[in-house]
Amino acid sequence: MSDNSIKKFMRHVTVAAVTIIATAIGGQPASAWEPNKPIQFIVPAGTGGGADQMARFIQGVAAKHNLLKQPLVVVNKGGGAGAEGFLDVKGSSGDAHKIIITLSNMFTTPLGTGVPFNWKDLTPVIMLALDQFNLWVHAESPYKTAKEFLDAVKAAPDKQYKMAGTGSKQEDQIITVALEQLTKPKTFTYVPHRGGGAVAVQLVGKHVESTVNNPIEAVAQWKAGSLRPLCFFDSKRSVYTAKVTDTMSWADIPTCKEAGVDVEYQMLRGIFLPPGMTAEQTAFYVDFFQKVMKTPDWQTLMENGAFNQTTMHGPEFVKWLEAAEKLHRDLMKEAGFLAQ
Repeated sequence: MSDNSIKKFMRHVTVAAVTIIATAIGGQPASAWEPNKPIQFIVPAGTGGGADQMARFIQGVAAKHNLLKQPLVVVNKGGGAGAEGFLDVKGSSGDAHKIIITLSNMFTTPLGTGVPFNWKDLTPVIMLALDQFNLWVHAESPYKTAKEFLDAVKAAPDKQYKMAGTGSKQEDQIITVALEQLTKPKTFTYVPHRGGGAVAVQLVGKHVESTVNNPIEAVAQWKAGSLRPLCFFDSKRSVYTAKVTDTMSWADIPTCKEAGVDVEYQMLRGIFLPPGMTAEQTAFYVDFFQKVMKTPDWQTLMENGAFNQTTMHGPEFVKWLEAAEKLHRDLMKEAGFLAQ
């Protein structure tokens, strides 16, 4: 090989090496997609509820750890049981600067109202976690177990006991109907509100006798001594053993089944994009949320809210969504909640 050929070859090798090193250091090739303007973070629910709290928490973590070059802007669009938010994102095809945090109302709202939306209209990104539900009563109520409470409902006049919940024909009311299968022929008076924050306030003020709020929606009131959790609607006890109050951890709360109330339900906390996304755009957000979930802040949130830390993306997530949609269709059909 001539001297000139050797020099040309070494120049090519050097350029290739620099490219590889730059990619390794940056974590992504220079051409990888990333946002170039603020990102709207849609919450299809009211302020103060679990979805709202999680979105604003992620917003704070992203800023604290410089995980994004562009700001996240949280926007609540909870009208029509979340339909406002879902239809907004559905109609934003190709806009990768808009994401939505979802809960199970992405199944219940279209099934219960007939609104023209299905989760398949969006681009699935990642499951962040599964959220739990507790049966809550006021701390001054006489009920220490779920069975004691349901026995009281069954012994009282029909509809005497009020259950506050988020929305109508959504997760909270589905759980309420499941509880009514155990109190037949007696039922609750179900009182819908825009979000879990408002629901907790109703119970603290003794305007209702019970709620089935998520842990994160009522933990502050539990710590303050205003509310009492009777059970988890899960098959297994919580794994979190650190004390939340002076005397109790999440793990100290029995499952509802342990307490003689055989009802189970968990809720999705997931992220979706509008339709028409490229693989690069979806991958960017998967990477971003995985970075969020690796922070100590996220682990603290998971423990404070007693979350089930199941996470998935890609085909596994799509398969889970298909099964979850069928489950909700079956539950709502049994409850008589399907839109005619």
